[in-house]
Amino acid sequence: MNEMLARPIAAEPRDGYRVWVKFDDGEEGEVDYSDIPRIGVFAAWNDREVFERVYISEFHTLTWPGGLELCPNSTYMRLTGKTVEDLMPKARKYVENARAV
Repeated sequence: MNEMLARPIAAEPRDGYRVWVKFDDGEEGEVDYSDIPRIGVFAAWNDREVFERVYISEFHTLTWPGGLELCPNSTYMRLTGKTVEDLMPKARKYVENARAV
């Protein structure tokens, strides 16, 4: 299952570890990424200049220098508060199967 929902079309860094993002369906607002530990690939965010260089890639992902990308679907869910099941009803059977394992 490789469904993409709305696509991000603009992004701007904000204070802390927030990014304002706008999607092609009109949804927009700030997404807070302060809960992501800044270790591993996210250690790059310890350099504020790197975090502020967020952009939308040709694959419609929030992207930072060095190849760090965030899934547009998870970003959309963080922004809207919707779940996988809300946005992709066909995914319900996959989620139920995963929970049964």
